[in-house]
Amino acid sequence: MKSLISILFTLALIPALYAADAKPAAKKPTSAGPKWQKLTPLTPAGFTLKTLEVAKYPEHTVELYVYVPDAEGTWPCILDIHGGGWAKRQVEADKPMMERLAQRGFVTALVSYRLSTEAKYPAAIDDCKAALRCLRAHAKELKIDPERIGCMGGSAGGHLSALTAITTGLPEFEGEGPFKDQSSAVKAGIVMAATQDLVASNTGKKSENSVLFFGGTIEEIPEVYKAASPITHVRPGVPPIIFIEGEKDTLKIGRAEMMEKLKALGIETEVYTLKFAPHPFWMSDPWCAETVDIATTFFKKHLGEPMLK
Repeated sequence: MKSLISILFTLALIPALYAADAKPAAKKPTSAGPKWQKLTPLTPAGFTLKTLEVAKYPEHTVELYVYVPDAEGTWPCILDIHGGGWAKRQVEADKPMMERLAQRGFVTALVSYRLSTEAKYPAAIDDCKAALRCLRAHAKELKIDPERIGCMGGSAGGHLSALTAITTGLPEFEGEGPFKDQSSAVKAGIVMAATQDLVASNTGKKSENSVLFFGGTIEEIPEVYKAASPITHVRPGVPPIIFIEGEKDTLKIGRAEMMEKLKALGIETEVYTLKFAPHPFWMSDPWCAETVDIATTFFKKHLGEPMLK
């Protein structure tokens, strides 16, 4: 009887022994995507970070932070317009992206426009236009070719970047800021993760950010929401505009319709969707690196290469 029990016990152990020697099962691929890698600003070697005052208001001093190459020559320029729901200042979060773009052959700049908590629309767009005029006024000092300037921005900054680019040549959008003897035109624009039709996106609901930014609901001031929507100003002659979006972000209302209008006019446009990317994808890797690659190709096509001495 004891022998029979020993045999049965041994037989029971065999599967466990084989299991112990077996290779571990391969892990199933995750659908969550890569882990965020936080980025912090660090002025790259060969560049000097300069601060310029654009305009001084009681509520805020609008400034430009410009990465200027130490080498001699003339560079195309990219202006960044930060996000933050029009209510938060996120210049620092955009600096790593602009530092990398500077290393790709551009003078890069960031503008600290007036927030909705400081001044209502159109203060923000006025400041963006004034920043472009300021860059041109200081072009020699900043080593900028004033004929080769583009803009980009994400989220609320994407809205402002689109509006800045699409209203190139419209005098009613120049605002009351300084450097009126200079142009605020851009040759190309990039919009990241931003709604383009503020009428459609606000109709039937109340957005606290929009009310704070515009100073009223769409029912109260519909004409302001319409005028502030980039899609409203699509027309012949506007600069090429591309869109970059995150796969994990929400639908950006008006982007597809705006692209259709641009394409119908023969104006270059494209949308790039970054896999696994969340809403503020340009602030962290691996998506910041992907964004810089896309932006480099696009801006080199439309703004060109630096002219070194």
